[in-house]
Amino acid sequence: MEEEFLLAINPGSTSTKIAVFRNTKEIFLKNIKHSCDQIEQFEKITDQYEFRRDIILKELEAADINVKNIQVVVGRGGLVKPIKSGVYEINEPLVKDLKIGVLGQHASNLGGLIANEIARSLPKARAFIADPVVVDELEDIARVSGHPDFERISIFHALNQKAIARQHARAVAQTYEALNLIVAHLGGGISVGAHCRGRVIDVNQALNGDGPFSPERTGTLPVGALVKACFSGKYTEKELLKMITGKGGLVAYLGTNDAYEVEKKAMGGDAKAKLIYDAMAYQVAKEIGAMGTVLKGNVDAILLTGGIAYGKPFVDAVTERIRHISPVYVYPGEDEMRALAMNGLMVMKGEVEALSYS
Repeated sequence: MEEEFLLAINPGSTSTKIAVFRNTKEIFLKNIKHSCDQIEQFEKITDQYEFRRDIILKELEAADINVKNIQVVVGRGGLVKPIKSGVYEINEPLVKDLKIGVLGQHASNLGGLIANEIARSLPKARAFIADPVVVDELEDIARVSGHPDFERISIFHALNQKAIARQHARAVAQTYEALNLIVAHLGGGISVGAHCRGRVIDVNQALNGDGPFSPERTGTLPVGALVKACFSGKYTEKELLKMITGKGGLVAYLGTNDAYEVEKKAMGGDAKAKLIYDAMAYQVAKEIGAMGTVLKGNVDAILLTGGIAYGKPFVDAVTERIRHISPVYVYPGEDEMRALAMNGLMVMKGEVEALSYS
């Protein structure tokens, strides 16, 4: 097999992950941490562009990675227009919408921008994004919220959910398109998706919408109380948005976004930590149950993934409430870097066709 060198770029709020693959083999992985002081000097997400690009290039140079060998650069997709699942070759309309942040500003918007510039500086590289957070396969009925001014939208951990669903399908000698699955991504944000024969037909809006609360996000809130808070004069719009995404969930209740720290306190006898920890598991299980109804009870498997899935007490608490629905499988952590790179490799090998964003 001809050698392909691939660079994957995954910017997060306080970190930038990069990985280099030679075909399917990972040869370099780095999680670059950014201090709050470094990030807070930039007013907007897009202002961080050059800062993060330069750090990536320095890290590759320090690791003796010859960037001229790279043929594929895949960036984490950002908050662009709703699109179908797949691999998108980066073009001018995509660059424009990544800069604007059509559905909001998030560090993942930088992934495609940086991938595009690095690829353009190389002699034979192509740049892509794959399964961004705005993948939208919702059925029309799932879009109805309760008021025509507020349509439900799809923002979730599409990359990891799709990758884990395909991994499970291979493990049971099936195709992803042949299965009905419920996939719960348990991380800084929590998303629970109903995967019906290869399409996510319903999922909670995991950025600032609905669903379970998470280490950093409130999930669904009592609407009337939220409206009163908006007009109380106590908070600015920016403060309220931060309360919902960034300073909600475990952060709001317990002052930390570290689920493992909360688990230790809960298991160690801290009554408040245990209540909040159990409530987060309760809400995840409740959302999984809801997705069971979306699939009309025809569920082949429930998959628990993401960093919190390493916590056995949490997994056990969720499983106790959902095991009557279908078998539960645990795929802890996430390998988004491999998922990004392998999507790019599939295009280069002609296994899938790159889509065009417009």
